[in-house]
Amino acid sequence: MPPGGGIQRGHKLTERADMSPGIHTPLTDLLGLRYPILLAPMGAVAGGALAAAVTHSGGLGLIGPGYLGDDWINREFDAAGNARVGVGFITWDLAKSPQRLATCLARKPAAVMLSFGDAMPYVAAVRQAGAKLILQVQSVAAAKEAARLGADVVVAQGIEGGGHGAKPEQGRSLLPLLPAVVDAVAPVPVVAAGGIADGRGLAAALTLGAAGALIGTRFYACRESLGHANAKAKIVESSGDQTLRTRIFDIARAIDWPLEYTGRAIANDLSRRWHGREAALEAALDEEKQRYVAAVAAGDVDTSVVWAGEGIDLIHGVEPAAEIVERLAAEARAALEKTRGFLI
Repeated sequence: MPPGGGIQRGHKLTERADMSPGIHTPLTDLLGLRYPILLAPMGAVAGGALAAAVTHSGGLGLIGPGYLGDDWINREFDAAGNARVGVGFITWDLAKSPQRLATCLARKPAAVMLSFGDAMPYVAAVRQAGAKLILQVQSVAAAKEAARLGADVVVAQGIEGGGHGAKPEQGRSLLPLLPAVVDAVAPVPVVAAGGIADGRGLAAALTLGAAGALIGTRFYACRESLGHANAKAKIVESSGDQTLRTRIFDIARAIDWPLEYTGRAIANDLSRRWHGREAALEAALDEEKQRYVAAVAAGDVDTSVVWAGEGIDLIHGVEPAAEIVERLAAEARAALEKTRGFLI
């Protein structure tokens, strides 16, 4: 069987009779996947059960510790069972507690993804552990640096994506960024990220030279994700027009993100009151942080953040991850087949 012809369980490729035909790219060769689909390591949302479901369905699941510690990491790797999964870190935050990387590497992840900071201090440890190194970038210059550091995979992230990324005035949309990164780092495989929520988006990324897609929000709204049920419902009922990039939620949570990054989320009462009034929110933080913590505990998404990308118009229900992976693959194949009709 070719490298892209099965899915990973442990270190062996297996087949499922109900699966769609595979999609073969350099990413599937590198990671032994059936489909070129990676689960974005969404902090505290992409846990072990979700990562395992994506892996068992033919992609590769990445666990997202976010700001959480060793106990959470070990629990979620346990939840992944025997599935071959990876992990992803916010690099600037990892610097505050680097032992978390060692905790993950002891669990033998298939890959480690690093984003939003200097990856160089961690490259050697990832290599020595035998994991593939995935580096996410928001610019061509950063992509070249990632290739210089020896990234096995470069993720090109457009500003359409949910969660944190470059500010619109500093970042770029995925459509022009992706092929520029592909050209800049060839032959390193490039994965597209930002606003991809169905198979048409995956097919579009492949035609632009990507080797696959990193998908977050679509998997946030799935049964296995650790997101609150109210947050999943909010994603399903909302439109990409209702998202915005903002620092408001980081300020309210008292998380000191570097100023060059903002987060894309669904607008709510909190953002409507404070977006554009960041200094005033900081002045009122003692009271507002208490309100925010209470909202999180209550599942109040009119106050607490729901990170989401512009592709949420394409999300129509909360489904099992396996169904999502299969549909993404089938839709991508159909879109690629359809393009043949344009040729004369």
